[in-house]
Amino acid sequence: MHEDEEWVKPQGPAHDEPGVAPPRRSVAASELFGDGHEVEIRLGPAVYRLRLTKSGKLILNK
Repeated sequence: MHEDEEWVKPQGPAHDEPGVAPPRRSVAASELFGDGHEVEIRLGPAVYRLRLTKSGKLILNK
């Protein structure tokens, strides 16, 4: 998903039932970070930083 794309709720009977979670999206860290160690995630007006540490841990900061 690119920065100009919006998330759209999946449609259909399985997604309209209460208590049924939508399918989980899986993204490889290498796809998310590329050659870097930090990405920005925008959620409405807020910007979060997701960092990959040298020990392989993820840290999310607002």
